[in-house]
Parts: sequence; structure tokens; C-alpha cells
Amino acid sequence: MDIERVRAYLLGLQDQICASVEALEPTARFAEDSWQRAEGGGGRTRVLKGGAVFEQAGIGFSDVQGARMPASATAHRPELAGRGFHAMGVSLVFHPRNPYVPTTHLNVRLFSTTGPDPVWWFGGGFDLTPYYPFDEDVRHWHEVARSVCDPFGQDLYPRYKRWCDDYFYLKHRGETRGVGGLFYDDLFEPGFEPCFELMRAVGRGFEQAYLPLVERRKDTPFGQRERDFQRYRRGRYVEFNLVWDRGTLFGLQSGGRTESILMSLPPEVRFEYGYQPPEGSAEARLNDYLRPRDWLAELVDGR
Repeated sequence: MDIERVRAYLLGLQDQICASVEALEPTARFAEDSWQRAEGGGGRTRVLKGGAVFEQAGIGFSDVQGARMPASATAHRPELAGRGFHAMGVSLVFHPRNPYVPTTHLNVRLFSTTGPDPVWWFGGGFDLTPYYPFDEDVRHWHEVARSVCDPFGQDLYPRYKRWCDDYFYLKHRGETRGVGGLFYDDLFEPGFEPCFELMRAVGRGFEQAYLPLVERRKDTPFGQRERDFQRYRRGRYVEFNLVWDRGTLFGLQSGGRTESILMSLPPEVRFEYGYQPPEGSAEARLNDYLRPRDWLAELVDGR
């Protein structure tokens, strides 16, 4: 395991994605906060606010160590309870201004234990949360996701897509967070180099999947109705991140930097008791997308 190579890659990935976002923005730029953690390690958090395209875009790099893994990290790996850890990764959430541009999330990470008989594994993925979905956009997103996985095995895309559908699921609402993508964890086979290359493929694939959608939709006309619905649906994003997301729990339980952990939350959000979109409306149409579907089989040629 070559931690320094992974660290250099992750720092470069953060730089590359920031440059791509800034190329879309007329004037807005990322502001950077570098931070240190008392128990060990630190990171750099970059946030772009008030852009013409992105109302808020946050992307953080972290490289942290600890003497004892928190409960959120050992819940599904109880054999590792009590061990020290070293975790590094890049995580982003972009909240566009235009309701026709989807919100998106990416995370890629390497986790290892310290002490006798250390173990390591990779994890990550990306997912898409539209407010006014377009079939051709959903298909493009999943076509890229499949192209990321196929060089590593034809079985990976169906597995990682299903894992994404299962993970980004609001159990208390009975709906997915969006239209899915890829999610994987505990990846250590078939060895460090192939697993590291998958991480890099996910990083490349994210830009290929997302940036064309931004270019396609960022100038779509919208009004107050669309903005209100966008803010309402952002509430679901808040619910998932604060109730179900293991990454949020890990960051808070391990003594991470709260501002960086919660940068994923939207800048403006709206909660409304008992809201139901009018039957047959564009807003009601979203409901049909908030369940696991075989997008590549169903959405043939954008239909």
C-alpha cells in the first residue's frame, strides 16, 4: 500500500475538479480553508459560494488519523473495534442555482487500520439528485458509470449500482435520494494497484458524467415555482445526510472539523408540512424517478 501516491492523487483530483467548476463560472472562485486536527492529520476544504452556475459547491480533501475507530466505522466491521485508523479522501457536493441542473455528490477514499496486522480498503462512488429529471441526462450518467466499471469486470456496474440504490435510500420516506450511480466499500481485492486504479477511474468518470449535464441545463429558464420546489427537495438531502450518511457520522464521531463535514448541506432549503405536488405536474413527475430502476434498459436512446 502506497499512501503517499494516493494522497498525491487526491490532492490533484481536488485541484482538477475545482478548475473545471471555475471554468464554468464567470467570476466566482473557490475559497480554501486549511485545517489541522488535534488527534492527527488535517485537510483543506474549498467552497465556492454565490456563483452564476453553482449556488454552493464544496469539495474537501482530508487526511486524518486517530487512536480508536469510531462506532460508525466499526458497525459493519466489528472485528476492527478498538484499532487506530488512517483515513484519507476527497468528498464533494455541488448545489447548482438552476433547478434544472441536478445536485451531485462524489466521494473517493482509502481507509487503513494501524497497529499489528493492519488492513486497508478503498471506497467511493458518485450519485445524482435531479429536481426536474431528463431521461437523456439519467441515461448519460449511467452510461458513464458503466464505462467506469466495465474494465474491472462486467459484474461491477450492476453490483455497484445496486449498492448505490440501497445506500442512498431514505428509509423513513420510502424513496431513493435521486437516480443513483455507483457506490462501493471494503474494496481490497484483487490488490492495491487495481483498487487504486478504480479510484482514479471513478474520479475521471465523475467529470465525464456530470459536466455535460451542467453545460446542457445551466441556461434553462426557470421561475419562482421551480426554485421553491428545488428548495423543498433539498430538504430530503438534509434528511439523508443528517440521519443516514455514514460519512457524516464518521466525521463527527471522530472529532473532525464540523464546518467541513457539513459543507454538503445546501445554502437554502425549505421544509413544508404535508406538501404534495399537484397531480400531473412537472414536480409530481419526479416521484417516478425516486425508486431503483434499470435505467440503461428502460431509457433507450433517451426515451
